[in-house]
Amino acid sequence: MDKSIPLTQAKFDEFTRRLRKLETDGRTEVAEAIKLAKEFGDLSENAEYTSAKEEQEKLEIEIATISNILSNAYPIDTSLLKTSSVGIGNIVTIHDALYNEDLTYQLVSSYEANSAQNKISDQSPIGKALLGHKKNDIVKVLLPSGDSNEFKILRISK
Repeated sequence: MDKSIPLTQAKFDEFTRRLRKLETDGRTEVAEAIKLAKEFGDLSENAEYTSAKEEQEKLEIEIATISNILSNAYPIDTSLLKTSSVGIGNIVTIHDALYNEDLTYQLVSSYEANSAQNKISDQSPIGKALLGHKKNDIVKVLLPSGDSNEFKILRISK
């Protein structure tokens, strides 16, 4: 199967740890909750049992989701990242012409985009526009608001 989801090593490891925890501790906790709820008697009117089964369903959905991501993901080898042009995994410093300020972002997949950590998705308007461009390029971006902005690429690093 072709791996199509690039993840930073940290995010790949985070998903792997989360999956292990859900498959072990999570399933054990839910099984205990179901077992305890069954002891209350009639399952048709047992709120604890219904709640435990709903938690089990949520748990299994999360396990399936993370398993699917990991089966299609690969950790980005930062030693192979180039700094001659912007790619997923690169850290990019740009100058925002509209607000006259410099901003630094890491370009990542949509599975780990996080504006609070200055990680932008390769699928976001700015991320898409930066991909493949080089230092000193001026990139025009159509923003979701309908406005456009220009960004000058100041630095590309690993």
